[in-house]
Amino acid sequence: MNLPTVISELVKTQNNFDSTAYARCFTETAVVFDEGKTHNGKAEIEQWIDKSNNENQASMKPLDYDEKENILSAEISGSFPGSPVILKFHFHLSNGLIQSLNITG
Repeated sequence: MNLPTVISELVKTQNNFDSTAYARCFTETAVVFDEGKTHNGKAEIEQWIDKSNNENQASMKPLDYDEKENILSAEISGSFPGSPVILKFHFHLSNGLIQSLNITG
């Protein structure tokens, strides 16, 4: 599967539970939509993923990538009810970084 560099890095940092490196994959003004909540900017994104890592220990296994739409389908497994689940990560990239990410079921 041919993933853009920043998405490969995002998967790697998620699987290493490295919240700081995860946040570096995003632009300063990035927005993440997940579980009905919006997280704005790198600092807020880092807080969100750090809390998620501590609570869920979720790892990502990429399954498919739609290059035209920038959508990654991945199996997410961790210490949360219903694990594992398959989620879709809808990316908008800007200058090699993630400008927005919308995570859907």
